Amino acid sequence: MKHRPDIHSIKFKTWLYFVLFTGLIMIVLWGLQVIFLNNFYEGMKTQQTKNTIEDVNDAYNNYTSDKFMRKINNVASTNDLYIYLIDQNGEIMSFQPADEVAGEGYYFQQIDAVERYRLRSPDEAIMIRIKGVDNTKEVLVYSDKLSAPNREEFKIYLFSPLWPVKSTINILRNQLIYITLIALIMACILSFYLSSRITRPIRDIAASADRLADGEYGIVFKGGHYTEINNLADTLTRTSIELEKTDVIQKDLVANVSHDLRTPLTMIKSYAEMIRDLSGDNPVKRQEHLKVIIDEADRLNNLVDDLLTVSRMQSGKMTLDISEFNLSEVARSIVNTYRIRNEEGYHIELNCPSEFYVMADEERIKQVITNLITNAIKFCGDDRQVNVTLAKGGRGTVVCSVEDHGIGIAKEELEHVWERYYKASSNMVRTTEGSGIGLSIVKEILVLHKAEYGVDSTLGQGTTFWFELGLTKVDETAVSPVFTLSDGNYDENVFEEEKDQQ
Repeated sequence: MKHRPDIHSIKFKTWLYFVLFTGLIMIVLWGLQVIFLNNFYEGMKTQQTKNTIEDVNDAYNNYTSDKFMRKINNVASTNDLYIYLIDQNGEIMSFQPADEVAGEGYYFQQIDAVERYRLRSPDEAIMIRIKGVDNTKEVLVYSDKLSAPNREEFKIYLFSPLWPVKSTINILRNQLIYITLIALIMACILSFYLSSRITRPIRDIAASADRLADGEYGIVFKGGHYTEINNLADTLTRTSIELEKTDVIQKDLVANVSHDLRTPLTMIKSYAEMIRDLSGDNPVKRQEHLKVIIDEADRLNNLVDDLLTVSRMQSGKMTLDISEFNLSEVARSIVNTYRIRNEEGYHIELNCPSEFYVMADEERIKQVITNLITNAIKFCGDDRQVNVTLAKGGRGTVVCSVEDHGIGIAKEELEHVWERYYKASSNMVRTTEGSGIGLSIVKEILVLHKAEYGVDSTLGQGTTFWFELGLTKVDETAVSPVFTLSDGNYDENVFEEEKDQQ
């Protein structure tokens, strides 16, 4: 089976356009050199004759007789002109081209005809056309009197053939045949080389893209000799790398979610069997086992809720309910919910010197602060101290920061802590509490708010997560600057009374 060229390919079209362009250039060249050569030559000859007439008149008025004659001879010799001068005595002086061709006698015989035409004309100077030697071409003829004070008077007849030498046209035509053949052959070769050079890297990219489509990630696409193709290769290489990262993250996500689902499901099944087989008749044991089942079911529910939240945020389906609220009050209410942690020896302190009002989605910001405090409690270190701080930032903002004194995170790992299920090397193993995507939810909520956020950490000293929100107003006289839950005796009504007294 014969291989048929793909007429829609870049290679074929590049070759075709190059050959067509060369053919067009040849057609134009043939038209100019063969079809329009006579007209072009005639126009140039006419202009040349007019310029010669001006030179002759200038030489007659400014040169001596001998110098004038030499000038006339030079003009005729170099411009393929036949010039005749007739003095007052009727003596004729003729001047021919350097390479004289047939016609000198013919033009001399035409002087009488030109003179009769000049006598009928009201002007002394005339310019007419007459038939040439072979009666097919024309000759441009100029006739005038040359006269000046104290100078000998002449009649001048200037004959300028308006066609090139026939042999010249034949030579040009033969040359053009060879030039056309050589140009077309070179165009075919060069266009084939260039089209191959352009399409080779594209074919390589297409082959690598097929491998990528088959699931082979991490491919490095090779470019070529052109900026656009190199840019395409770099873009596809980055795409391949990102797809590989996404594939790894997806597999890790499935593995981690499967693990997180398996553990509570196993616990639920085990304790349900224990209730059935062992503690069904023991109310105390039954209640303990039921509590474990309920806690694990809640954990499953929280995990599903967190995954759904991240999915809705990243798909753009979640919208924010923006309103003005008191961020300081929100922070106090959240810190108050962690009173149960006091029994475990945790110390959660809120530093809030003012009442800060912001425009944001109150429920989502509550979720952000809650997730940051929960994360800090997991890794707060031996002192079990967590500091939550609200303070004025730059450009009319309030900065909320959550600080722990734990083991910290390595500098090169800070940018990864917002990823789902990322486990920093310093923390080694993620705790069994939580879904493992709390910080990812924090990031997505803050991105939706277009808020600045970040994390600062020093190994062995602790970590601080922070974010900024735009302020609408500040009340600096309303609250006590420090609010702590370390003693475990906090009561909201008492705090409200203290706030009113201030």
